[in-house]
Amino acid sequence: MEIHLIRHGKTAANENRLYCGQTDLSLSENGAAELIALKNHGLYPPPAELFFTSGLLRTDQTLDILYGQVVRTHIPDIAEYKFGLFEMKCYDELKAREDYQAWITDETGDAECPGGESKNQFVRRVLEGYAGVINTVLTSGSASACVSCHGGTIACVLEHLQPGTMNFYEWQPGPGHGYTLSYVGGQFHTYNKL
Repeated sequence: MEIHLIRHGKTAANENRLYCGQTDLSLSENGAAELIALKNHGLYPPPAELFFTSGLLRTDQTLDILYGQVVRTHIPDIAEYKFGLFEMKCYDELKAREDYQAWITDETGDAECPGGESKNQFVRRVLEGYAGVINTVLTSGSASACVSCHGGTIACVLEHLQPGTMNFYEWQPGPGHGYTLSYVGGQFHTYNKL
């Protein structure tokens, strides 16, 4: 069984280095054009048997560009981090805030963004959502699934499946990129970059 995890294309928030988790932005013009170029270059696997997104516009638009108007299941738990009051702000706007400094320097994963979530809460949510994806694929007897989601989501899953190999930020793929995860007997086996 193969699971293709693909990060959505660029948005204006990506281009302006803003924290964007739950804000429902569309792809930027450049983001859509880059996805089309990557598709034309042959980066993406053939259409999967099942399709999933986080339900946010940018993930649905990415799937539409790559595979057309395919039937998909929305899994809200695989959405990006809930940044709360830090949402749609950049580092320079936040760096003087004590609560922001506490969050970015936290090594326990327990510090929450005001009005948002902690890294530990994010990880639990995403892994529960991803387990739901795997269960759906296994139950259906499908051999492949494509998940259009977010950089943080993908990093969370890979860091969990490959502990101690790379850190969260090193696992994050660029916009439009991702990983193909191979499973044997329902168990994770290996991965390849897209």
